[in-house]
Amino acid sequence: MRWIFLRGLIRESRHWGGFPEIFRERVAGAEVICLDLPGNGMFCEQESPATIGDMVEHCRSELARQGFPPPFGVLALSLGGMVATEWAARYPDEILAAVLINTSMRPHNPFFQRLQPRNYPTLLRLLFEASAMKVEKAVLTMTSGVHCADAALLGDWVRWRKECPVSPKNALRQLLAAARYRAPKRLPAVPVLLLASAGDRLVDARCSCRLAEIWPAEIIIHPTAGHDLPLDAPHWVAEAVAGWLASGGLR
Repeated sequence: MRWIFLRGLIRESRHWGGFPEIFRERVAGAEVICLDLPGNGMFCEQESPATIGDMVEHCRSELARQGFPPPFGVLALSLGGMVATEWAARYPDEILAAVLINTSMRPHNPFFQRLQPRNYPTLLRLLFEASAMKVEKAVLTMTSGVHCADAALLGDWVRWRKECPVSPKNALRQLLAAARYRAPKRLPAVPVLLLASAGDRLVDARCSCRLAEIWPAEIIIHPTAGHDLPLDAPHWVAEAVAGWLASGGLR
């Protein structure tokens, strides 16, 4: 199966690190395409859409441009999970399976769980912070429970930010798109697996639990990892997806 990987707010494809290769090795027949959203990574000079729906249309048109026809599996983190959900709701025939990691959505999750209040001052400050080092260090602290002191990783993130900077305007537009997106009342007509981190300091794991209850959908929770679950526990994520697929997740 061809899998599309979607990152979250102000992140790009390189932030997957070594996870795509781990996923390919564990999930039989997996082909992985890491796709940037507008305003991030290779599309950093584009304007970020202010709606999740427009992000979906970007993904579809970009994949068509690259010569990759649907259907796809989608593995998506945080904001990317909203994009995957809307994609599946609009075009269920294009999505074979969706794995949503540490995501949250109106109206099912309250704002103080979708973005935990202790992060508000930091995020507001970072929107206008000029120092790439300060921004990436703060992001790493908020999103990882394992790599906070990883100088080599931080150095990579700083370099990527300098090469493909996300403008304050695009960061705000991505926040706006995430804040006002409303999830479908019913589970999209595709198989969905929810993965969450009990140690997530950015998005409360109860958000994923609530989605699993309402839709309903299968959920697996990592006991200690942070928000960036594929960074903190890449082998665990790959094993969880492989196990779900082997147990009939695509049916």
